[in-house]
Amino acid sequence: MPPNFPLLVSLLLLLNCATKTVQCFDEHEKKLLNLQNLQWQALQSGTTSSSSSSCVSQKSRTEKGAIVLEMKHRDYCSGKTIDWSKEQKKRLILDKLHVQNLQSRIRTTNSGNIKVVSESNTQIPLTSGIKLQTLNYIVTIQLGGKKMAVIVDTGSDLTWVQCQPCKSCYTQQDTLFNPSISPSYKKVKCNSSTCQSLLFATGNSGVCSSNPDPTCNYYVSYGDGSYTRGDLGSERLVLGTTPVEGFVIGCGRNNKGLFGGASGLMGLGRSELSLISQTKSIFGGVFSYCLPSTQPGASGSLVLGGDSYSSVYKNSTPITFTRMVSNPQLSTFYVLNLTGVSIGGVRLLSGSSSFLKLGGILIDSGTVITRLPPSIYNAFKAEFLKQFSGFPSAPGFSILETCFNLSAYQEVNIPVVKLQFEGNAEMAVDVMGIFYFVKADASQVCLALASLSYEDEVGIIGNYQQKNQRVIYDTKESKLGFAGESCTSL
Repeated sequence: MPPNFPLLVSLLLLLNCATKTVQCFDEHEKKLLNLQNLQWQALQSGTTSSSSSSCVSQKSRTEKGAIVLEMKHRDYCSGKTIDWSKEQKKRLILDKLHVQNLQSRIRTTNSGNIKVVSESNTQIPLTSGIKLQTLNYIVTIQLGGKKMAVIVDTGSDLTWVQCQPCKSCYTQQDTLFNPSISPSYKKVKCNSSTCQSLLFATGNSGVCSSNPDPTCNYYVSYGDGSYTRGDLGSERLVLGTTPVEGFVIGCGRNNKGLFGGASGLMGLGRSELSLISQTKSIFGGVFSYCLPSTQPGASGSLVLGGDSYSSVYKNSTPITFTRMVSNPQLSTFYVLNLTGVSIGGVRLLSGSSSFLKLGGILIDSGTVITRLPPSIYNAFKAEFLKQFSGFPSAPGFSILETCFNLSAYQEVNIPVVKLQFEGNAEMAVDVMGIFYFVKADASQVCLALASLSYEDEVGIIGNYQQKNQRVIYDTKESKLGFAGESCTSL
């Protein structure tokens, strides 16, 4: 062996790194992201699955006492062509408005100035909403005998669908729900306790209609310009194969916004009008989801109820639980104590973080990008750049400021990101939840986290970082669990 053989080997490795055929390793914990295997091509070319004429899923089942509904990313149901970069920018702008609306709701609640205007389980298919032009998720329900796809949102409470006759409705993929031909639909009276519960659930009080038989009218706004108005009613809801009689819904007669081709929205919040509260006698206040990636064909699941947490899950890591924080100002949200953040094994945040002082961090399926206070975000960014070094930078994009040009790489090793919570619970962010692909050729790939505007705003864990995780909400025991799971199919 030549005496300079070790030096030659080192030079060859450096040359390979420089020519981007391999990525050099360091001592930090990392995960491999194969850029060649990502299926961006169909979306980049402006095509969607023409065979998908409806976003209504046919996949649902009852298993071991649970209802399993297929869950998809919402954009896969629109049938529209997609300009990748344009849509990516629009989604982030809308997500920014959504977060601003959440912060406004929190401030309003904190100030006290509210605006006045038998257990079993079910599993439902959950799919990406990519074909409906947003980064939210949808499931299929049956209302009054009609199947329809609705957006899943843990940050909302009222479940609603667009109804005929409609004064002003956005374009949805399937026909509008017609309560007049449903024998099980009933209007909610304006002087009822159900109507009065709208104030807590939506921030707006129910209003009496002017017809001879006064009914309860509702109004919900979502901060990005989207809203729904209509009358409150009750209807027979079927989740998978499980019926729910007299389920209170909003029948939207005047709706506007960025709901894509979905028929409406399913509210999974904590008020008494949410689906979880209304079905507590059936499902015990327990639900979970596994959010799939935005790749074509990917689908996860929404599971309602269950005899045990592990009976129908396909998690690859043990479930760890943390308590839900009791915060009167955030009582309709799911709030946790975030006690640690680590990158590649380097811990950035300890239990004395500002999240504990602010009363916790929200976890929300309706927010896309995770938001952190400026001081924590800046520390996160600095450590990430330290560990993910040597790659060409790219311009920032909308709310995302840390971007790279990875078009010359076949694969890269990304520092492992973990979120730690009170009670030793931990969520290891999936490799698909680290980078936001602005351009389909990977020439502009951004760190998928953003900074809040102010230190005293409440942090939010968005759905982008929840992908390929089984997230379990147990409202009865007031705890939330995490486990790794491949959310690619039922």
